[in-house]
Parts: sequence; C-alpha cells; structure tokens
Amino acid sequence: MTRTKNVLIGAMFVALLTLLGVGQSMFGQKAAAQGTAGGTIEVPRFEVDPTFPKPMPNGWYQGMSIGVSADAQDHIWIVHRPDSVSAKEAAADEKTGACCSKAPPILEFDQQGNLLRHWGGQDGPGYQWPSSNHGITVDYKGNVWIGGNGAGDGHVLKFTQDGKFIMQVGKKGVTADSNSTEHFYMVAKLFVDAKTNEVYVSDGYGNKRVAVIDADTGAFKRYWGAYGNKPDDMNMGRYNPADPPITQFRNPVHCAELSNDNLVYVCDRVNDRIQVFTREGKFIKEAWVSKTTLGDGSAWDIVFSKDPQQRYIYLADGHDEKVWILDRQSLDILTSFGDGGRQPGQFYAVHSLAVDSKGNLYTTETYEGRRLQRFLLKGTKKVPKGGDQGTVWPTQ
Repeated sequence: MTRTKNVLIGAMFVALLTLLGVGQSMFGQKAAAQGTAGGTIEVPRFEVDPTFPKPMPNGWYQGMSIGVSADAQDHIWIVHRPDSVSAKEAAADEKTGACCSKAPPILEFDQQGNLLRHWGGQDGPGYQWPSSNHGITVDYKGNVWIGGNGAGDGHVLKFTQDGKFIMQVGKKGVTADSNSTEHFYMVAKLFVDAKTNEVYVSDGYGNKRVAVIDADTGAFKRYWGAYGNKPDDMNMGRYNPADPPITQFRNPVHCAELSNDNLVYVCDRVNDRIQVFTREGKFIKEAWVSKTTLGDGSAWDIVFSKDPQQRYIYLADGHDEKVWILDRQSLDILTSFGDGGRQPGQFYAVHSLAVDSKGNLYTTETYEGRRLQRFLLKGTKKVPKGGDQGTVWPTQ
C-alpha cells in the first residue's frame, strides 16, 4: 500500500514537472514573441537647448505662440498673439508699471537666438490684419505668409521679410463656407510648394477642408475634405473614439504638409488622425495617434525629418504634451518625447513645429505655454518601439 502510494505520488510529481516545463516553454515563447513584436528601434535623438532663444529686448512678453517656420538662412520665425499677454505683464504698455510690454506678433531669430526683425499687428493699405493670428510660413522665395483663425477671418496675408505687404487672398467678415472659392474661414496654417508655386491652406477652424491656391495670384485651384470628399459644414458632434470614422474633417483642420514625394499629410486634429492624399486630393491612407485623446485632440502639427527621404514624421500633440515620431511610410508610431511642465524640454500645449537645415526641431506653445524652444538633433539612439522618452535633457 505504501509502495503503491509512493509510486502514485512520484508519477504525479513527474506529471507536474512536465506540465510546468511545457508551461514555462510556452511562456518563454510568448515572451520572445512579444520581444520581437516590440523590440528596439533606432530613432532620431534630440536634446533640448535651454539657451535658445536669448531673452528679448524691451521687456517684451511673448503671447500664445501659434506658428513657427525656418527660412533658407535657418532663421526662425514665429507668430504669437500679443493680445493674450495680461495687463500685469504689459504694465509698461498700460502705464501702470515699469515692466513690461507686448512684443510685436512677427518675430525673427537667428541661430544664436538673437531677435532680429519684428513687425505686424495692424491693418495697412490694401490689407486687414487677422483678428487672431494663426500659422506662419516663410516660402522658398523668402515671402512670409500668415493666416488667422479669429471670428470673421476669411483671408491669408503675404509679406516680405521686412513686413512690406504683397497680397491678401480672401476677405474679412465672412462665415463658414467650405465650398467657397472667394474666401477661407479661420485658417490654421499654410504650406508653399516650390515645385508648382502653390499654397496648401489648412482651412481649418471654421471651414473643414484643404484648399490650394496660386502663390502669385491667389487664384483658387482646388479643395477637398476628409477622404477626398466634398466638404460639408454640418456639425458632426463630439469626437468619440469608439464610433466609426466620420467621412468629414472636424474643426480644426490644423495642418496640410506636402512631402518630397508629393503626398499631402493633413492633421485632422480633434479626430486624432492623419490623412494622406495626392496633390490633387485623392485619399491614400490614414492613421490615428493617441486615438482615445478627447478635447482638443492629438494631431496638432506635422513636420518631416530633413533627410531626402523624409523618413520620419514629427507630430505635435498639445493635449498629451509630447512630440510623436512616426515612420512616414507606414505611419507607425516609433517613439515620443516631452512631458507636461514649464522646464526646458517640457511642454504646455505644444502647438507648431519647424525643422532647420541641420535637422534641429523647433516648437512653439500656445495657451499658457507661450514660448519657443529648440531641440538639437544629436544623431540617433535605440529605444523600445512605441516607448516614450520623457524630457530630453542634455546629456553633457
């Protein structure tokens, strides 16, 4: 009896070891598979430059900063909203104290962070300044373009770098009409194509489309909505990530960037998605970034890496307070960096992006962020795929 019992116990023990071995093997295979699926990848490595830009003169305060562009000399241009500076911050303007004042809305910085030219903010002969500045682009000819997303802003403006007026396209005092060929409504941003001399307008906060105009004459050439559909101004209600994708853009259509291989990448900001089109507006593909983000959304602005293939997309996410790095061809998320906060390398509503000729990245922040930052490209690094790098502080 005792012998039989011992045999049974031994058999059970062997069976248990076998099961444990099988289970451990299966667990190991699953872990290995997960490691392969995630793995490590090589991505651009950035470090914040806490010395850029230098303090501005005249006790100037910078307001909500809603556009940034790099010109052919790697000068960095921003547009901000002086009217978002508080009376306390502008005490010198208000004659209530010695410090400080509102800076002009257009600011140009050199690579050392010195403020160069500054202008704008007033109506002039032949043009109306927007009620609310939004977006800045310095084109391949050196012209400066801005939009406006204030109530009634249905136009874009073109200037020289000294602030001399060149052209106004559209008019002020309009309402939404996403099928108009006479005006825009509450434009977010512009991109100028050097190959065709066309301007891609993210139209935007009031309308729900991408519009394309001639850069010299301002003539409307074409426009489209989400999936290449005819745009519709109907209120689509709030974004719900569990719902099927809607067939129109939601406000705002926040960017429309053309790649070197002639694809247009559009920020459908509140829908948390990027849609890709041909130059003519034919839909190619789409992808979501941080798809469960509600409120003001995750897809704020796009800029491409500076290599000829433009391998990477840098995507500003002012709600989650980070910059996402995506593979441009697949639209896969590779990594992200940034964090919420006031210190260099952190963000409060990161809004707009630009890249200079060396691949360095520039960001501006809106709401209470109200600043310009530079992130220096320091080669590449290996990171877990999809992982977040947090605040990219200098290593030396």
